[in-house]
Amino acid sequence: MNPGWVALSEKDLPLTLPEVKYYEPTGTGESPLANIDSWVQTKCPKCGGSANRETNTMPGWAGSCWYYLAFALGKKQLNLKAKNAKKFWDWKILKYWFNPVAHQKSGGVDFYVGGIEHAARHLIYARFWHKFLYDLGLVPNKEPFVKLLNQGLILGPDNEKMSKSRGNVVNPDEVIEKYGADSLRMYEMFMGPLEMPKPWDTNGIIGVYRFLSRVWLLAEEMSKRQQNKSAKAINKKTEKSVKQLLHQTIKKVTEDIEAMQFNTAIAGLMEFLNSLTSNKNELSKKSTETYLKTFILLLYPFAPYLSSEVWSKFSRVRIELQAWPKYSRDLVKAEKIVYAVQVNGKLRDTLTVPASSTQAEVIKKALASDKAAKWLDKRKIKKTIFVKDKIINFVI
Repeated sequence: MNPGWVALSEKDLPLTLPEVKYYEPTGTGESPLANIDSWVQTKCPKCGGSANRETNTMPGWAGSCWYYLAFALGKKQLNLKAKNAKKFWDWKILKYWFNPVAHQKSGGVDFYVGGIEHAARHLIYARFWHKFLYDLGLVPNKEPFVKLLNQGLILGPDNEKMSKSRGNVVNPDEVIEKYGADSLRMYEMFMGPLEMPKPWDTNGIIGVYRFLSRVWLLAEEMSKRQQNKSAKAINKKTEKSVKQLLHQTIKKVTEDIEAMQFNTAIAGLMEFLNSLTSNKNELSKKSTETYLKTFILLLYPFAPYLSSEVWSKFSRVRIELQAWPKYSRDLVKAEKIVYAVQVNGKLRDTLTVPASSTQAEVIKKALASDKAAKWLDKRKIKKTIFVKDKIINFVI
């Protein structure tokens, strides 16, 4: 007798999978379970005859449809037999992470980052599964994710999507072997806006590698200077300038990380390193070490291995246990502001004025600009558009 496909009865669920030492693919496209004959070969629950278990019961990406919920399990195991939702998993932790009050009306994961190529499967089915679990009373919120950002692809050097057939694949193992994991990690964040596709450029990673090398060399020099007690001249004006730039960098990196603008955060770090390196001989040892340590804390999310190693030169307390740097509101205020002077929307000059300048003072100086006056040429100004700390646009 061959009854065909037979489903297990509910009393036999859940089906316990066998202990498996190795989960390597079979090479035939089958599940690794297909290699375990003692488990595959069984008896038919309907006729008692010989039968084989089905080893491909759902697609490989099915688990990714609800994996984010599994983080709420804590140390407890998922209780598949629980009839009460609060006993199904750690309900208190689940409500904490998916609190609809804390996370807008819908609740769910605050911020989800995923590739656009997953939209047709994972993102659609994750929402479907979540709503199914909500209907069963197993999750406290209707929606799985509050905000989504699709990161752009890293393209090949030929500006095409990487593929073996095109021969434009960049092997990350080879890049790490030559330049280190921090260089690869940081370059990918520095290439451009996160959501945009970006072509690979080996010259770009060389630039990041050199930047990190400069960080290491400066740290080595500062470490040796700790042991040198000879006095040197200190330029108070330079100290103030570098300190102000440091606090501006803290503000920029903090805000850019929250906005997922990693490329501009790294640009800010590079600007500060240039300032610290060029002015190091005019700073006190204490200030130099303080500025460097703060800089390393800011660099840590982008280059964790190098930052940890450098940090160990100055402190025995691990870097990941340090508090994130805070900036002084007084020090982040710019002393001077650069305005773009436009005529009919086209840039004609730039104007540097004290930060305390009023709108009337800025407009007066812009009108007195020789470059702008040439384009105005005694014409009637119909409208003056003033954007504080940014633009003056004369419409003629």
